[in-house]
Amino acid sequence: MKKISRRELIVSTAAAGSVATALFEPRDLQAQDVLKVPDPSKKRDWWDKEFRTLVTLGESTTAGGWASYRERAWAHQLARSINEYQRVPVQLVNVGIGANVISTRSTAYEHSGKPAALERLDPHVLRHKPDLLVVAYGLNDARGGTPVELFAAEMRTLIDRVRTGIQPLIVLLGPYYMTGFDQFGPHWNKATLELFHRFNEATLKVAVDKDCLFVDLLSAYGSANWLVHHDTVHANDLGHRIVANRVFEVLASNCSGLARETQELEKQIPRWRDESVLQRDAAK
Repeated sequence: MKKISRRELIVSTAAAGSVATALFEPRDLQAQDVLKVPDPSKKRDWWDKEFRTLVTLGESTTAGGWASYRERAWAHQLARSINEYQRVPVQLVNVGIGANVISTRSTAYEHSGKPAALERLDPHVLRHKPDLLVVAYGLNDARGGTPVELFAAEMRTLIDRVRTGIQPLIVLLGPYYMTGFDQFGPHWNKATLELFHRFNEATLKVAVDKDCLFVDLLSAYGSANWLVHHDTVHANDLGHRIVANRVFEVLASNCSGLARETQELEKQIPRWRDESVLQRDAAK
């Protein structure tokens, strides 16, 4: 039986929008550990209501760089996808800031877009009382030299602080895919793609420990350089679509609230397909 590496398991599991503590057991993994048919009776429903307020907290790509216009930024595309399936539109509050880092303890904090995530929870997140919070950090902390252990600890602190005041569904995004690791001066040239994968795994571990959903964007990009803007860091329009689609996929496969409207409609929607011409053509 083919053995599967720890990273292969993380990618395959995270891409499906699920997490499991077994990912971090220090043992060799066999293919049968991954390929078991899931038990539908054990499927968890993370959110059974429609979403009312979506806050996207993150860095420059969260803010919209460099989508060609605002509505092509992934946060807006995600809100639009949600609204296709809800009776009541979700309100989007996008609080991405360029060059942002997770905390004042981040190595490149002095050179970052301030205030850091932990400094702006009250005015930018908690006051909006979101029921859906998407947190997208790691890219700038990795590029700026923040130790991965410190980053993970600060992410745990962020989640704990949010939950002292509100109880939203929290979705953690791993770092985006980028290509130009050595083009932005001494303060932002400390990362490699391998380090991004370490930040990705650390974010997944935080999601497991803190009961959050996780989205593996490195897997979503599939190492496709044409999804990256020519500045080599940000998503282009197509990259923003990939991010929005992957986040929505994770939400849709874990939150039954998104299906409430379609489940009601399907009881009364008249048949609209007419396959008679195709059937006649095939019978000739």
